[in-house]
Amino acid sequence: MYFKRKFPNSRLRRIRLNSNIRNLISEFELSTNDLIQPLFIKEGLSGTEPIESMPGICRHGEDSILSEIEALLEHDINTVALFPVIEQSKKNSKGDEALNSSNLMCQTVSEIKKRFPEIILISDVALDPYTDHGHDGLLINNYVDNDETLNILKQQSLTLAQAGSDIIAPSDMMDGRIGFIRKALDEMDYKNTILLSYAAKYNSKFYGPFRDAVNSASSLGKSSKATYQMSPKNKNEAIHEVAMDINEGADIVMVKPGMPYLDIISNIKDTFKIPTFAYQVSGEYSMLKLAIDKGWLDSDVMLESLYSFKRAGADAILTYAAKEISKEITNK
Repeated sequence: MYFKRKFPNSRLRRIRLNSNIRNLISEFELSTNDLIQPLFIKEGLSGTEPIESMPGICRHGEDSILSEIEALLEHDINTVALFPVIEQSKKNSKGDEALNSSNLMCQTVSEIKKRFPEIILISDVALDPYTDHGHDGLLINNYVDNDETLNILKQQSLTLAQAGSDIIAPSDMMDGRIGFIRKALDEMDYKNTILLSYAAKYNSKFYGPFRDAVNSASSLGKSSKATYQMSPKNKNEAIHEVAMDINEGADIVMVKPGMPYLDIISNIKDTFKIPTFAYQVSGEYSMLKLAIDKGWLDSDVMLESLYSFKRAGADAILTYAAKEISKEITNK
């Protein structure tokens, strides 16, 4: 219960007098340990290639990805999430390339871990980068079949674990996939491989630039992922999804997108007390970055947006601004 103190006995501005006092009593802090940098690796590319819909973000070739990892480590960013951009000719209806143990992702993961064993590598598990229809699972009779997809996701996870991934991150939203993958990893003696579940992944319009980045937008066309991703109208369903994934063996859960779903992050953290990540997705990043670049918003708005994740309860944040924000944090 609050004391009913009245002005002038209670002057809240006293504790905002200068930056040292404000920092002394701050409730939340953001450090580089809270930041995860998503990276795009493109097959057949030399150097980098800018992503038009994501200002300041590039696709990396197999040569430049190592330089980028080195730069991130120098900025005290110790965790990256890797997403592949594969050649169109290797995509098919079943996403077979996802199971190739010598594919772009596996080779890149292996090379990064060999060069930088200290980096924590998060590898995405879903079929949308590998299918010619752009969906996260097998399309049967124009419907993404849940159970038929599970076997492929299991094998994809095993190939990524074998390559050296520290964290396997299923983003597909198939029912039961966490239990299926956890069982397979344990049976193959990958008991220490962490499962980060995209447990509450919404069918959001904020993903557009990401789909451009991995070249899945053209494959998906006007098709919808509403039959497997969550409705933006629902809140209690997120609790149900997270509870199922925890029971199946998820070590960490994630909410995606981020800022439009701060209430979901808060609810999940309060309910389960489990490590909870948030993803500031491409659309969130791009609209803020573009407004900053145009001079419509101050550059500090990006940092401010990340504080909102921490207040909501996120333990770590996937953000395309991680490297940039790390410089601000270091200089504060």
